[in-house]
Amino acid sequence: MFAADLKNRIASLDWEGVENDLLEAGHARTPRLLTPDECTALTALYADEALFRSRIDMARHRFGLGEYKYFAAPLPPLVQALREHAYARLAPIANRLARALGHRQRFPPSLGALLARCARLGQTKPTPLILRYETGGYNCLHQDLYGDLAFPLQIAIALSRRGVDYTGGDFLLVEQRPRAQSKGEAIAFEQGEGIVFPTRERPVEGSRGFYRAGVRHGVSRLLSGERYTLGVIFHDAR
Repeated sequence: MFAADLKNRIASLDWEGVENDLLEAGHARTPRLLTPDECTALTALYADEALFRSRIDMARHRFGLGEYKYFAAPLPPLVQALREHAYARLAPIANRLARALGHRQRFPPSLGALLARCARLGQTKPTPLILRYETGGYNCLHQDLYGDLAFPLQIAIALSRRGVDYTGGDFLLVEQRPRAQSKGEAIAFEQGEGIVFPTRERPVEGSRGFYRAGVRHGVSRLLSGERYTLGVIFHDAR
């Protein structure tokens, strides 16, 4: 796998548009971040147990039906490059979102500096992962926090071809707004495309400024086939 031009792909994204979409819609879809060959190569890694630090059976933990594996360190070069370069673009956005929410915490400009903060809090385990679902599989609504320090944005990238490798299995986002019923959205995205979404909460603009909406994510039931997704989480885990 080659990650040489991934930095350019990430740099060429409309990051102002990403930020606007996060504020207005609560998530942002990207054009293709990974090529079909890169998606196929990442999917093939799933069979190599030596590359992963743990495997989670969702049904066993009542998380859903399917499984996922967390990569071990060092991360595959393509995953590492994606994590580093996307973080550098997302950190300023995360700081502006934090300011809108009234948070004092600010995030450093580089992934290495963020992970150093994680390490000081005992969070040293890599969190990028690949998720795998078969027919009938799904993922319950949840948040990927893993410790005291959580970067407020993450990315999911489709590795499989919707309508070819699988049907169903939409990405789900549910917002809980204060004193209101939850708002849900189902998002279908194509191979190589990404979804940038909040890890825990997001600012929503109201008549008196911004207020806080909790966010959880999951996956609807797969109707047929097999679906692989790359999850890029920026903070490490305990």
